[in-house]
Amino acid sequence: MSTILAYDLGASSGRALLGRLDGRRIVAEEIHRFPNDPVSVGGRLYWDILRLYHEMKQGLLKAKHRGVQPQSLGIDSWAVDFGLLGANGELLGNPYHYRDRHTEGVMEQLFAVVPRSELFRRTGIQFLPFNTIYQLAAMKKADSPLLAKAERFLMIPDLLRYFLTGEAANEFSNATTTQLFNPSLGDWDRDLLRLIGIPDRWFGQIVRPGTEAGALRESVRRELGVSPAPVIAVAEHDTGSAVAAVPASEEPFAYLSCGTWSLMGTEVRQPVIDSEALALNFTNEGGAFGTYRLLKNIMGLWILQETAREWERAGFALSHAEIVQLASEARPFVSWIDPDDPVFLPPGDMTPRIRDYCARTGQPVPAARGEFVRCVLESLAFTYRRVLESLERLTGARYGGLHMVGGGIRNELLCQWTADAIGRPVWAGPVEASAIGNLIVQWIARGQFSGIREARAAVRASFPVKAYEPRRQDVWSEAYERYCRVTSGEKAQKTD
Repeated sequence: MSTILAYDLGASSGRALLGRLDGRRIVAEEIHRFPNDPVSVGGRLYWDILRLYHEMKQGLLKAKHRGVQPQSLGIDSWAVDFGLLGANGELLGNPYHYRDRHTEGVMEQLFAVVPRSELFRRTGIQFLPFNTIYQLAAMKKADSPLLAKAERFLMIPDLLRYFLTGEAANEFSNATTTQLFNPSLGDWDRDLLRLIGIPDRWFGQIVRPGTEAGALRESVRRELGVSPAPVIAVAEHDTGSAVAAVPASEEPFAYLSCGTWSLMGTEVRQPVIDSEALALNFTNEGGAFGTYRLLKNIMGLWILQETAREWERAGFALSHAEIVQLASEARPFVSWIDPDDPVFLPPGDMTPRIRDYCARTGQPVPAARGEFVRCVLESLAFTYRRVLESLERLTGARYGGLHMVGGGIRNELLCQWTADAIGRPVWAGPVEASAIGNLIVQWIARGQFSGIREARAAVRASFPVKAYEPRRQDVWSEAYERYCRVTSGEKAQKTD
């Protein structure tokens, strides 16, 4: 029985999973898990990219020690961040973390060069201040010496794949997130690159998910004592992989990939690039096997994660179960935030920012820990409803429920409150959707699934999916109307 290896790298941790097919049933086993903490140096925030590469090699070693030689492997990770290679093929500097503050104000400055509407027409990508285009513009503004030495641009999974294989290629799903890819051209927008002063020679061939993009290089095989194995360019944006693993039988379907970030959307064959998509700030990111992901990025559980870290630093470490219990015991529908307010993007000191938002919007200010947690989780559930309704406006579809996947579904309270808020069923599972989607793309590339429909049927047969039915819809709908008034009023003030 052939076994393959998936590396799934999230913004806070990474994992290596072995996957095998038992008939039409998928068996996935985590063999290595490791932290992925950003590193702060001199007030700048970086990824510890070489540590990540080291941990990936440990995954290969652990497979070897089990007597397993993977028949192929693939890597998925977060989007937008990148590394630059010099003329000798070596990495220049450490990749910046997307939460580093060097992009503050850059997006607005760039609009003077390329108007917002023109940028959306060219790329179809949601405006987020940390998009790759603004990171590069920030480096250019700062006269970064890295730019003068750079010869090749690689996204994070591209870079790690390059370390393993020695082959440099840009994968489609992650390339689309840069706001430098033009879907009408099916390639990098080289006119756009020239407008922002970035050499287009850095940007190489774009390969589609399911493409063999090299094999383990000799130095890696010699160091680890492993045999050659092809490295498949999967849907390397982790949400692209997660969507591939959504166990939906219906079409179209709505999904929510839930973790540090929440990404809600649907699959489309062609990007939706029109005035309404621009006004709603939706994005069109590449998916697997000829699809695009029409979706919206939502700040997600990041706010709660940072809140818990703040309490831990103060000596009040709480387990996941304790956090959920505190929220369930707190009084409902008291205070809310807009999770996508830019004030919540940077790390650290989250509770003062939540307090300030509530005070600024004339709401009761949370004091107890349960009140903070309830505020965040209710706000996320209401935001999911708002985005789902916007998605239906864009597509003209009516979704019978919402598929939730990813680590965030371990929070059963959030799943139930999401069902309550949207007034429709929520189907939660699988948890390790990104890793499973990574495996799926490899198997399709290897001819072991005929296509994505057969693969999704295998996911449904292999992993539990828990259904949550909506409750107390009248109460939640009334609270949702109040939530919209609070958060839309705050947005209007900022616009003015």
